[in-house]
Amino acid sequence: MQQFIRYPLESIPFVVISLLIAFTVHEFAHAFVAYKFGDHTAQKQGRLTLNPIAHLDPIGTLLIFIAGFGWARPVPVNRFYFKNPRLAGILVSIAGPISNLLVALIAIILFYLLATLGVFSSLSGIALEAVEQFFNILISLNIMLFVFNLLPFPPLDGYRIIEDLMPGNIRAKMTQYESYGVILFLFLVITPIGDRTISPFLSNGIYLVQETLFNLIRPLFGF
Repeated sequence: MQQFIRYPLESIPFVVISLLIAFTVHEFAHAFVAYKFGDHTAQKQGRLTLNPIAHLDPIGTLLIFIAGFGWARPVPVNRFYFKNPRLAGILVSIAGPISNLLVALIAIILFYLLATLGVFSSLSGIALEAVEQFFNILISLNIMLFVFNLLPFPPLDGYRIIEDLMPGNIRAKMTQYESYGVILFLFLVITPIGDRTISPFLSNGIYLVQETLFNLIRPLFGF
């Protein structure tokens, strides 16, 4: 079984908890920003909530364990309710990835705060290892979702941002061929080609973002 799972079996509980936090915060952020701009569609469909069950997507969740990246169930957005559809659309789209980046940042700060307060020194070896493993997974998983969702493929947030930046005529053409983009994206995800395209981008992006955050926070706590 281990050969089919991206994470060690002993890490699965931490992955599940981190996944529930990451996906829930991500989709809630989309729904919340859309609500603030006047679109109550997500709220009416029960998506303006921190209940993880409302946001999980079976395939996207499964891919987290198999491929190391995935997605939640997209929040419905109706641009008709936005006074400035282009600006609101961009802010709604980017809210998800930014929320994951903030979760990672908060987790890093909390980790160093606990270390500074001496909490870790009072833990046994097994407990300390478990806590460190949880923080590592929580941070890396949220950074992964931040980077992954900025990829310019539908239905990811990066594609939506580019779509809203385009003139109306180009946007119409993008919408027309969007289904082909989804097929291309899934092809890259589930075939070995992804190991030479998406995976290197994700690995390098995750490493860069993670190192940047740690380098920003470490000096604040004297590490």
